[in-house]
Order: sequence, then C-alpha cells, then structure tokens
Amino acid sequence: MAQTNRELTGREKQKIRKLVTSHCANYDREYGCLPLDSSCYMFGICYTNSGLCKYFREAVLPTASELQAVFQQKPVRICKECGSGFPASGKRVYCSKGCAAEARRRQTAARVRKHRGKGG
Repeated sequence: MAQTNRELTGREKQKIRKLVTSHCANYDREYGCLPLDSSCYMFGICYTNSGLCKYFREAVLPTASELQAVFQQKPVRICKECGSGFPASGKRVYCSKGCAAEARRRQTAARVRKHRGKGG
C-alpha cells in the first residue's frame, strides 16, 4: 500500500504527463488546460497528497491502475498471467476470468505432461 505524503518518482511524473497529453479532453498542446486557460497544473504535482484536477481524477486516472493506486492508496495486485495491475480483493490472483482460464489450461497441460512422463 502506498505511503501518505510521499514525493512522486520521476517515472510516476512521466506517466502523469503522458496520461494528460494523450487522454485528457481538457488539455490542448497549444493552449494547455482549456478550463483554466493556462498550463496544466497536473504537470507540477510532486506529492501524493496534492490536489488532483477533478476531470483527471474521475476520467483519466482510472485508465492507469498502478498510478491510481499511488493516489487513492488502494492495494494493487499484479496478475500472474498477464502482468497488469488490478485492485486487490480477497484471494484473487488473476485480473479476469480469461486470465484465470488461460492459467488453468497451462497448469493442466503441465500436470498431464508430468503424469505421462512418469508412466513411460
């Protein structure tokens, strides 16, 4: 779980910049933040307890689960199959039913392959 009041890393700042420039509907490369009529203040955020732009928090941040965990302090697990992050709840190890089915298929194939090798 993320600590409170910590400084953002350079990589996290890069992810914020990339999210704003690619996904934010209120950002224009030429004019900056359209509602504020100035540069986007999300580029200057340095700490996890900083105030976030409401649009960024509600519409853009949910597209990046790892970064969302930094600001919302929700525990995030990494899927053992595909490697993407997802909110931790219960004993889940896979992010979706598709990943769980794929992992089960691989485990079954390995188990059967091992069993066939013993009888030889």
